[in-house]
Amino acid sequence: MKGGEEEEAKELVYGINIEMAERGTKLELTVDEVVEGYVGSLGISQILHVLLVSLAWIFDSQNALVTIFSDAQPPSWRCISPPFHSGNSTAEMAPVCSSVVGDGKGGGGSVCGLPPGTWEWVGGNRSSTVAEWGLICNRRFLAGVPASLFFLGSLLGSGVFGFLADAYLGRKRAVLLSCILTSTTAFLTSLSPNIWIYSLLRFANGFSRSGIGICCLVLSTESVGRKWRGQVGQYGFFFFSAGFLSLPLIAYHCRTSWRSLYQVISLFPLVYSLLFLPFVSESPRWLLVKGRSKEALEILQRYARLNGKKLPSNLTLANPSVSQVGGEALAETKANDKESLWSTKWAARRMIMVMITGFGVGFVYYGIQLNVENLNFNLYFTVAVNALMEIPAVVIGTVLLSFTNRRLLFSQSAFITGVSCILCIVFSRGRRAKGDESGGSWPQLILEGIGFMAASTAFDVLYIYCVELFPTNVRNFAVSMLRQALMLGASISPAMVVIGRLSPSLSFLVFGVLSIFSGILSLWLPETKNAPLYETLKQQEEDEKQSNEVQ
Repeated sequence: MKGGEEEEAKELVYGINIEMAERGTKLELTVDEVVEGYVGSLGISQILHVLLVSLAWIFDSQNALVTIFSDAQPPSWRCISPPFHSGNSTAEMAPVCSSVVGDGKGGGGSVCGLPPGTWEWVGGNRSSTVAEWGLICNRRFLAGVPASLFFLGSLLGSGVFGFLADAYLGRKRAVLLSCILTSTTAFLTSLSPNIWIYSLLRFANGFSRSGIGICCLVLSTESVGRKWRGQVGQYGFFFFSAGFLSLPLIAYHCRTSWRSLYQVISLFPLVYSLLFLPFVSESPRWLLVKGRSKEALEILQRYARLNGKKLPSNLTLANPSVSQVGGEALAETKANDKESLWSTKWAARRMIMVMITGFGVGFVYYGIQLNVENLNFNLYFTVAVNALMEIPAVVIGTVLLSFTNRRLLFSQSAFITGVSCILCIVFSRGRRAKGDESGGSWPQLILEGIGFMAASTAFDVLYIYCVELFPTNVRNFAVSMLRQALMLGASISPAMVVIGRLSPSLSFLVFGVLSIFSGILSLWLPETKNAPLYETLKQQEEDEKQSNEVQ
């Protein structure tokens, strides 16, 4: 009944506004009212806009997950020459390498005690960084350093790009800068001479790509009506999944050279910046908050025109807070710019809760993806399975977000992830022995796939949830802070993957417990389904107080 009354009230307001427009009276509306009443909640113009913006998620996922292949430990090795016995007692005591093919994970013998030059990786010494730089045995933990530094770079970059996108550059120019830097750093990574330069460039690549996801998500959701925010936000994750799915195909063709893999993925953000990004519009909400109402109105007029509609000639956009004129309006705009998320108690508490939840989700989501090598299946096959599981996750999330509460959907997805990871321990078959062609446990792979699908849903929904929890003047910053928490969790997950090479059950147990904890913690956040997108912290605080009093 309440929802019906709200719809009737909206129709009444729009009817009054249309009548004012016909009379020639000055019509002052918010961006939400213009989009809902005149432009259209989701028309062809917004669909094209969201499509162009969401394409950037493809290479965002490619750069984030490329280490699954580039830093993988080769599956097997083989002897290339018999040992040389010179009569020296030390040489005679050296282990014999003759007619042996071993498991790269440690089965079928170990290379750690073999003389250099007596063995080689089956896929070649340039197939991965582990093979080229000998990141095995006593150097095995160095293999996880590049991935950890990548996510640490993403953590720092999220804060920087979030601040720049809100305060100076805007969403579109922040995406452009992020794309150019991502392309440059990915190509330079392919030229790395050693593990330390490689790790440093992975850090730079993580810093660079961090502006893509947060800005594209905000840029998409700020262009549509409130009814479609959740679904539109999911479109970006669909393209993220497409990028993930493309990785096994690219990596297979570059399987003999990890450097070629980086060179290929460096092309995508450059092409996008030149061919697609020029057709993307800036967020009218951000322009309005910055006092550039004329530009904001021009973009809304363009949206309306492509949708086959027309805005009233006497339309003006309302100030995000109380309507003011002259110098007072300028002063209000400057005050909005100075509003700080951390100095506002209710927003700071909410942000901390979101970040703690995000830490667990990031650790589990990226950890499960990187942990696929510990399932004892073909790496290309398991990555493809996980990538395919992201597609139903996006579809399910898109459908459920249209009628399900955000908080409930997120918590249930986190619980399913946790239970699936813990059940993976039960069906684990341990290390594959030499000569065992049956591979890993299929029940474990199925459970891992279900857990990853639920983790993907939780990951996607949390982003949409965060967009709706905070107002325009700090929204990009809030999403960037969530991104930082996600990346902090992700930066620790590679260490758990390395530990998983020794004890897969321990890694699944940690993933499961942390996911359940995140689901429980989210229950203390407010619900945002069908809530308006506020423009300032002050406006949101006052409106939420009134809503709580009414309830």
